[in-house]
Amino acid sequence: MTPQEMQNRMVRYGDLIPCRTAFIDAHTPGSDQKENFTIIGAGVSEAADQHVHIQDTPGFNIGAAGQPPKCRNSLHSHRTAEVFFVLKGRWRFFWGRHGTAGEVTLEEGDIFNIPTGIFRGFENIGSDYGMIMAILGGDDAGGGVIWAPQVIEDAGAHGLVLGEDGRLYDSKKGHSLPSGVAPMPVLTDEQLQSFPEPSTKEVVPNFVARYWDMVALSDKQPVQVIGESGILRDRPGFEIEFLSRHSLSVTPQQSDRHNVLMGMKGHWSVRWEESELTLSPGDTLAIPPRLSYVLTPSMSGEAALYRVINTDDLAGVTKTS
Repeated sequence: MTPQEMQNRMVRYGDLIPCRTAFIDAHTPGSDQKENFTIIGAGVSEAADQHVHIQDTPGFNIGAAGQPPKCRNSLHSHRTAEVFFVLKGRWRFFWGRHGTAGEVTLEEGDIFNIPTGIFRGFENIGSDYGMIMAILGGDDAGGGVIWAPQVIEDAGAHGLVLGEDGRLYDSKKGHSLPSGVAPMPVLTDEQLQSFPEPSTKEVVPNFVARYWDMVALSDKQPVQVIGESGILRDRPGFEIEFLSRHSLSVTPQQSDRHNVLMGMKGHWSVRWEESELTLSPGDTLAIPPRLSYVLTPSMSGEAALYRVINTDDLAGVTKTS
């Protein structure tokens, strides 16, 4: 693989192109300053003009959300996995029909495998602009977002309507629903009964892994964070490994699977054939199957990254054991 071909599979943090109207709550006060990014795959954006950095998906999607302090993402649900890790800042995640069933605070490097099928939201509770990185299960990321009823109702009061075609229409810009397209129906009380309301005590031990715990466990080899035998036992159609400075040797890495490297801390050298590039925090690199590469920290100090690997498991509901 040529250096240019590999560069085409790299999305630099500084090159990320945001969308500020990606979802139905884009005009709702308190959520109107968020930025959404689609890095690999189209994700679940409802905006027709969402920029996609890498179209081809390896069985999952990669995205990100950037938000200033006190900005929140409204309550929604997914049909497949949604996994977040905190790249920058301090974040509160909350869940349940009204966001009151439970909550957890995540610091930089922490990872949250949110149980499929619950309403979830999140907000930046830090003092600076924050960024969280997301892995979504499935090539089509489950076909879209399921919003809590109050989110759709609030959005309508601020000019945004979601069509049943999954697209947003902004009345402030003179848009209206096309002929034959009805508004997205609001979930009924009966349908809402199927969305679980787990407590914090039920969720945190089984779905949250802390950065410094993973650093300690990765002193000799990569740590499987999400997988059949991972810290968080699940089979959502991909596995996630955590790598620190002490996890690797100079032994070449090679896999029949797609490997997506997501920089967390420090700088990493990725060498293949006669070429090399550097992976920095917030960068995403999609390594194709069967390419042999050597991965090493390129500077002294703290270094960590996440590696996402596709599996043969179907993307679907959380499969914990």
